[in-house]
Amino acid sequence: LRRGGVAIAGPARFSGAVLAGGRSRRMGRDKAFIDIDGVPLVERAVMALAEAGAAEIRITGGDADRLAALGLTVDPDVVSYEGPLAALVASLERARHDPVVVLACDLPRVSAEAIGRVLDALGDADAVVPTDGDRRQWLHGAWRRRCLPVLRAAYRVGDRAIHRAITGVEVHTVEGIPPLVLADVDR
Repeated sequence: LRRGGVAIAGPARFSGAVLAGGRSRRMGRDKAFIDIDGVPLVERAVMALAEAGAAEIRITGGDADRLAALGLTVDPDVVSYEGPLAALVASLERARHDPVVVLACDLPRVSAEAIGRVLDALGDADAVVPTDGDRRQWLHGAWRRRCLPVLRAAYRVGDRAIHRAITGVEVHTVEGIPPLVLADVDR
């Protein structure tokens, strides 16, 4: 299957979600709108998802007016500043297609090729995330909507971290994606 000029064998239909909420405390300004070579970070993620063949792309959280001005479909955070687990749950709830590729908005080198590799590794698992050494990159993963009951339950009991909420979710990993492609920016 070819999507956007890139050969990708993953699912023919998937949703894309870019998480743009958060306070950007370490950065000191909204990460989504940091311009690199004339392209805001949030648009870099959107372009990679589009090139990988996402059937829909939604932005979860962030400055709705500024994001909409870029022509993006924006879903407000259900509860602001509740962390990545809340945004992941909201993204999975709103997606029209399964699986859902969920990306952080602060990935300057995100690529359609890396997204394709993640989708290819999903198989029958509930989720797949790339690893950078021993560290799982939760916000560069593909998630099936069937994860929602487990993730919602963890959120309801006060969990806010994805890595603690996945008990009972079959998560596979994919290796070999260059660390620079997975790197986010905080400063």
